[in-house]
Amino acid sequence: MWHDRRVRIPSPALVVLVGPSGAGKSTWAAATFAAGEVVSSDRLRAVVGEAEDDLASSADAFALLDAIVDARLRRGLTVVVDTLGLDAGRRRAWIEVAARHGVPAVAVAFDTPPETCRAWNRDRPRPVPAAVVADQVRAFKVARDELAGEGFAAVHGVVPEPRTGGAAAPVTVVASGRPRLRFGLSVSRFDWPGGGAAMGDHLRRVAADAEAAGFESIWLMDHVRQIPQVGRAWEDLPEAMTALGFLAACTTRARLGALVAGITYRNVAHLGRIVATLDVLSAGRAVCGIGAAWFEDEHRAYGWPFPPVAERLDLVADALELLPLLWGPGAPAYRGRVLDVPEAACYPRPLQERVPIIVGGQGERRTLRLVAERADGCNLFGDPAKVRAKLAVLHAHCAAVGRDPAEIEVTHLSTALAGATADEVATLTAELRPGKVAPSKYGAGVGAGTVAEQIERYGALADAGIETAIVRLPDLVRKPDAPARFASVIAAFADS
Repeated sequence: MWHDRRVRIPSPALVVLVGPSGAGKSTWAAATFAAGEVVSSDRLRAVVGEAEDDLASSADAFALLDAIVDARLRRGLTVVVDTLGLDAGRRRAWIEVAARHGVPAVAVAFDTPPETCRAWNRDRPRPVPAAVVADQVRAFKVARDELAGEGFAAVHGVVPEPRTGGAAAPVTVVASGRPRLRFGLSVSRFDWPGGGAAMGDHLRRVAADAEAAGFESIWLMDHVRQIPQVGRAWEDLPEAMTALGFLAACTTRARLGALVAGITYRNVAHLGRIVATLDVLSAGRAVCGIGAAWFEDEHRAYGWPFPPVAERLDLVADALELLPLLWGPGAPAYRGRVLDVPEAACYPRPLQERVPIIVGGQGERRTLRLVAERADGCNLFGDPAKVRAKLAVLHAHCAAVGRDPAEIEVTHLSTALAGATADEVATLTAELRPGKVAPSKYGAGVGAGTVAEQIERYGALADAGIETAIVRLPDLVRKPDAPARFASVIAAFADS
């Protein structure tokens, strides 16, 4: 196993590997990056010369390497320079090229014990002479001290564990010491082959695969037309509450909810009845997500009023008070800021004593205040720094109203495209990207990364305070194995 699996490499970046022969540079690069991102001086010797150890072709090989480095960096693409990296002049030249193209340069130094380098070198089909390796080990000690002052944006040291037979050690990634993190699956696209006639079969399969992968909840968007962030307005998008009822019959363990129900789309008491029925039919697995609604175009298309945001938030505040009354005993009257319900009656009642209510949105002045006052959970988005900032605001609101923040479940919505290896991730991004969008841009937009990188990413969110990560898988429609590929990420955060 490699201890450095959580080394953070920016994208794009120039990555310069530094270490003697047998240090494990090529093995690490192959396990960490896509094949097209790695440029190796040995392989280029075989291209312009007779073999990888044809030293007479070195000048031509390095000229070709420099041209590749310049071309990739000029296009804003990551390039990993797999050479010894012991020549300070070459390192400085590569740093200058990266700076010229506005790409950060990162050095990765292989602090492999000399005896390990010698042993791994001996395992090669054509070992480097022992005296040459000894010279390289001495040169590495000098280079290691020079790296920090050469202008690299970061210098990482890595140490591989022993391996046997010259083979690459298997990469095993665990989230040791992390808080437990639950995962939910957000299903937002339904444009499967076969159209509406096949939608039920596809959705049934996704539900089964999600539970098998370890997702503890399944979530649908509550919209009446596809939103522009996800797809085209005329794509198939089933009515959320009806589809959740279908999912109740397709699942046995996963909690079910809308992320989130637009507060303007239905009479709020009627929404409460719908959620109560979902809870009964799912044997107590319903979650009620609500939000202030934002998509003005669909309101206009359906002839619905779209009140100012303050009034919509008043509706959310009323819903947080009304829904528990509706689900409770009797038929009490309720009069709020906007709502007036003479008889809040609901039969059958939910099976859960209290159906959890999760509020979507992270407005600091009003939305998070409403969460602190009455909600069971919130739904956030953004990186760990943003999450921490929002939770600091939420905790301040909790203190103001005298509530324990631990009573509020913190959920997070994001998109993730996972592959076992960097090569698989590169293949997926190239295949899934729309139209003329560059793979790198698409990959950044959908959170593409290896399983190891996804574990790091979600571990950082867990450390920031996230308890449930709700994940969109952008390959869910086109790649039926998408939930299974994400299962390794989920397993890393399961109870030990």
